[in-house]
Amino acid sequence: MAWDWAATRHVLCVRLDNMGDVLMCSPAMRALRESGASRLSLLASAAGARVATHIPEIDAVLAYDPAWVKNDSSGRDDDLDMIGRLRALRPDAAVIFTSFSQSALPAALMCHLAGIPSVLAHCRENPYRLLSDWVHDTEPQSGIRHEVQRQLDLVAHVGAHSAETRLSFRVRDGDRLSLKHKLVHLGVSESEGWICVHAGATAASRRYPPALMVQALVGLRGEGRRILLLGGHEDPALARALADHRALLPGLIDLSGQLTLGELGAALEGAGVMICNNSGPAHIAAALQTPIVDLYALTNPQHTPWQTAARVVYHDVPCKYCYRSVCVQGHHACLAGVDPRRVTAAARELLGHGRDDSVVSRHAEDVSCLP
Repeated sequence: MAWDWAATRHVLCVRLDNMGDVLMCSPAMRALRESGASRLSLLASAAGARVATHIPEIDAVLAYDPAWVKNDSSGRDDDLDMIGRLRALRPDAAVIFTSFSQSALPAALMCHLAGIPSVLAHCRENPYRLLSDWVHDTEPQSGIRHEVQRQLDLVAHVGAHSAETRLSFRVRDGDRLSLKHKLVHLGVSESEGWICVHAGATAASRRYPPALMVQALVGLRGEGRRILLLGGHEDPALARALADHRALLPGLIDLSGQLTLGELGAALEGAGVMICNNSGPAHIAAALQTPIVDLYALTNPQHTPWQTAARVVYHDVPCKYCYRSVCVQGHHACLAGVDPRRVTAAARELLGHGRDDSVVSRHAEDVSCLP
């Protein structure tokens, strides 16, 4: 059914996992705005809330780490407090964004207790009165969509559409200026064209082995481009691997842990290519149309780079799509099996094309790019 947009002016968007997941909902949020919602509030985890100020479609954000998502939340009082805050917010409707492996029902119960009259979500089982607008979840049995397409399809159920389906991330002038000051202080005179590298990921199963990442970077020495390391502090093994090969990477600038989220966006905005794991920065790069070499752990097929030039690099394994944050097999083969020379070649190919739409990987309808 379609919502009465004349009566649906303030919509609460709910996405309670990670920063990249919030970014992948931004096209659906844009569709809500363009279809009649004059105000969007976002209920997000503390991690997800960090990116909200860079998504222009969002007017306000509430940070909340719920009991049904892995986090360091203090407990029941936080849950009861959030119900009260949602009641005071008084949105006309709510949209609960989830992946197919998540249940919308805990968030739907909170919305119900907060008195939100219309609530839209995917749900596998009958939600009865918890959802006014129920979209039966048929994934993965009937095929798996890209996460962005899943959320666009969800809001289309209530008549929300947009012709522009790229991810949103706004880089402010102040972000660009502060990044420039930091780079000049470190002796970087060029303003763009560098190779950006983010070697971290919140889940250990999604990190390319540091020694292999360093080998891939050494292979790019002949490109004559500055290498900016934007992350990787999550894995101390990277620092050890870099120390062993630093003489072979004289132009590398290590900015790990030194950038705000906006400054990281400014660095990606000027990059010739981004080399990274499947993580939040990969989706920021996609939003900024930066070419991406995505070292893609086969834990989840739904999160490949959206509508930007990309090369998705992985090693096929029988245990793919495990949805685990730590490799239960212990071999980490979907990434450990990737030859660094493949990473180097993919980066060179993208640098050769630049931001050419002819090499864009859209993955809008399926994930056929993966095995």
